[in-house]
Amino acid sequence: MTSSDAPSVREARATRSTAAAGDLSTSSLTDDVSFLLARANALSLAAGNAALAPHGLKVRSYSVLALVADGARPSQRELAAFLRLDPSQVVALVDDLQRRGLVERRPDPADRRANVVRATDAGRALHALALESARVAERTLHADLDERERAQLAGLLRRIAFSD
Repeated sequence: MTSSDAPSVREARATRSTAAAGDLSTSSLTDDVSFLLARANALSLAAGNAALAPHGLKVRSYSVLALVADGARPSQRELAAFLRLDPSQVVALVDDLQRRGLVERRPDPADRRANVVRATDAGRALHALALESARVAERTLHADLDERERAQLAGLLRRIAFSD
């Protein structure tokens, strides 16, 4: 290769690289259900975190708040198991929500060694506002699905998520 050929070779490589990058959606990877779930999850988390940010929440902290705002009094261990998080992650999430006055820990009447988490009045009020923001983000993210398709997707994901 001569030095005069170098720019045209570089340009050709850049053109092929750009074309290949633009065609990634035709990759066989897009037939992989696990990949599709991971990509959809990443998009969902980004949309959810953006929608919840004005409320000072992220998807994980919102999930804890939503579970306890419904009146359930789960232990931190139950929250960790349900959300599939390490218990130390749940402790950090509950600590933050408690610091903000949104939840409180109480001794578990069934097991004095454990704490149950419950929402405060402020937590329930914030949950109501954040819930609407989360729903708007979900409707926007799933705008290409009609109501029947969205319900079908939710049902299929529920079967996968709670198959154990």
